[in-house]
Amino acid sequence: MIISSCPLRVSLFGGSTDNPYFVEKFGLGSVISFTCNLKTYVTISQDKFGFNKNQHKYIISYSKREEILNISQIENEVVRVVLEYFDMPPVQVTLTSDVYSQGSGLASSSSYIVSLIKACSIFFDMQMTDIEICKLAYELELKFNPYCGYQDPYGCGIGGFKRIEFLKGEIIKYDFLPTKIFNYYDIHLVFTGIVRNSKNVLKDITDNIEKAKPLLSTLDKSYSAIQQNDYSKFLNYMNKSWIQKKKTSATITENSSIKEIDNLLNENDSVIAHKLCGAGNGGFFLVFSDKGNLNIPYESVKIDVNPNGVCGTKL
Repeated sequence: MIISSCPLRVSLFGGSTDNPYFVEKFGLGSVISFTCNLKTYVTISQDKFGFNKNQHKYIISYSKREEILNISQIENEVVRVVLEYFDMPPVQVTLTSDVYSQGSGLASSSSYIVSLIKACSIFFDMQMTDIEICKLAYELELKFNPYCGYQDPYGCGIGGFKRIEFLKGEIIKYDFLPTKIFNYYDIHLVFTGIVRNSKNVLKDITDNIEKAKPLLSTLDKSYSAIQQNDYSKFLNYMNKSWIQKKKTSATITENSSIKEIDNLLNENDSVIAHKLCGAGNGGFFLVFSDKGNLNIPYESVKIDVNPNGVCGTKL
């Protein structure tokens, strides 16, 4: 059995500027994000005499179970594109995660793809660097999500708190940032209870991509603030960036429940900074508060920065 895992990424600044259309138009996109201690997990196994070897079936287990004779028939898009690429023989694949993953805004699809590529590379004893895995993950995700941004696979597969720059020609640059800010604040994810497909939001943002340009200026200011250990200013810029992000597309807070939660978090004295994760209109809100001081009427999970990216092993 092969087991692999990949953290989920939490984006703080610059989301939408990692869109390839933005990078092509303006020459540069950039995000500040971190991998958190919540992960996706993938297992691959192959029986000696059973569904795989005897009946030649692929068994795919996630929120549902698929028993399939041909890879092309697999409904799960993540599994299908990766197994097709590797031309995998009949195997059993299991996907699971630490939190609700569908429509989370935490790049769960990219995280799963990265995990699965890692597991497949181990299955075939292939040597792939983490960057090679991220690059392939991006190329494969484009097959079913043409609006996928660069930050998702490159943000999940490489661990830590970092600024990532995206240049034309798919040139990726990492600048790893000091993590002291995480010692001074509690960071929570608040589940909105709303599961959405990000494609519609991402399409609308892509169609109006010039609206994302102000996000780069705010990112640069936040980058200076974190280097100067000015955490208060950094979090103020996060609030400003969230306001700017909402202006890029009306679909980001289209759902009335999202607007309600956003307003309540904005008015809550225990919340220092907050934003909706990912493309918007569902998933998780990210909330910063003073240590032990968060008091909100919503269920949440406390998270921390994870210095590690994708990993895997063969048992």
